[in-house]
Amino acid sequence: MLVLVTGGARSGKSSFAEAYTAKLGDRGLYIATAQAYDDEMKERIGLHRQQREETGFEWTTLEEPLLLTEALQSFKNKNDGKKETDEAVILVDCLTLWLSNWLLKVEQMPDMEQLLRAKLDELVAVCQSVASQGKHLILVTNEVGYGLVPEYKLGRQFRDLSGTMNRLLANAADQVFLVTSGIPVELTSLRYKL
Repeated sequence: MLVLVTGGARSGKSSFAEAYTAKLGDRGLYIATAQAYDDEMKERIGLHRQQREETGFEWTTLEEPLLLTEALQSFKNKNDGKKETDEAVILVDCLTLWLSNWLLKVEQMPDMEQLLRAKLDELVAVCQSVASQGKHLILVTNEVGYGLVPEYKLGRQFRDLSGTMNRLLANAADQVFLVTSGIPVELTSLRYKL
């Protein structure tokens, strides 16, 4: 099952995704995409890890800021007997940080938008493939399009690519949750069909 969890900053989407992971399985594989560029981010990452450990739910954490599709692909059809991957619910937090990491890596390339669009298509295909193998895959992302249009080109590119990524994954997902003020709402069942 492929699940997308979206919402604004500090909306409670990560907490909900972690609780939903625990509901779906006995252990979780947490793929973290954040990079600690400064002390504040190091503290934030450490706090998140500590909070996960305090829940009593069994987590294995993999830090993967760029090679997310490759990491997910490695868990497809994996039956190697390792407890951390066998039957674990996979939680990716968060896709907008992963996209930001890629955007900053390739921003000077002339074909940057085409390269990133290909990355998004690859991500969707790999997520669908992993979920089709009977694994539960939960993806956390941010809604960034509700605010003002960014003043600078890179900000507009990030906003547009994030929106495209979220739309593609929402269309592929079995369930989509929007978390607002700590309240998750399942959107898939509310979808209007033309």
